[in-house]
Amino acid sequence: MKIYWTKINSIIEETPEVKTYMLDRPEDFTWEEGSHTHFALEGFNAGDKPNRGLIRHMSISTLPHENSIGITTRIREQCSEFKMILRKIEVGSEVAIFKTHSNVPLKREDKNVYLLSSGVGLATFRPLVLDYFDRADNVNQIHSLNIDSSTDYLFTEIFQSASDKNFTSQFVDNRKEYYDEVKNLAADKDGLFYVVGSDEFLMQNIEVLCEQGIKPEHIMLDKHERSLPDFLTVTASI
Repeated sequence: MKIYWTKINSIIEETPEVKTYMLDRPEDFTWEEGSHTHFALEGFNAGDKPNRGLIRHMSISTLPHENSIGITTRIREQCSEFKMILRKIEVGSEVAIFKTHSNVPLKREDKNVYLLSSGVGLATFRPLVLDYFDRADNVNQIHSLNIDSSTDYLFTEIFQSASDKNFTSQFVDNRKEYYDEVKNLAADKDGLFYVVGSDEFLMQNIEVLCEQGIKPEHIMLDKHERSLPDFLTVTASI
């Protein structure tokens, strides 16, 4: 396993609670849209065993051509030790990234794509949308639906509807409106539904989608292949 040590080159305050940490891109480091990585703070490997309290599994919110590795996360007032350190960290600080992989690359199968996310989960989808804007081949259209009760919506300069690009973006701040819209979108039985959020959010979305007749193979989760049955077996009881 290769560990890449790199530096924070800027910190972007996306909203009062959400920051993006932009990291220098190591020369031989590459990734694809929908990737996640292990993001670790200095000292995580100082002892005999890694300090897991200083490591988090994070999505990369940028694409390689942007030439910085973006890590977007929400830091609330009450937060973990990891987030407390991250809140105070400064530009120039060293961090580590390793075990980078994508579970949700953009599928180009001549279908409609639906991106369902909660809060900062939208960071996973930012690169997919940018990749689609760069090259729309074999994607009919993309519809993004995000629920965020804070109403401080993320990446609104990218997530805005554009009919000329066959892209629709929706933000809602309550569960009823969100799930009503999921049911509407699920009228497209041939569409591909990507879901990113907490495990509870994933399970709720899967249940709603399956009740509407969406097949499990049309539901894409940001989970390792071995974990998918833990989520998608809910379909057996629908």
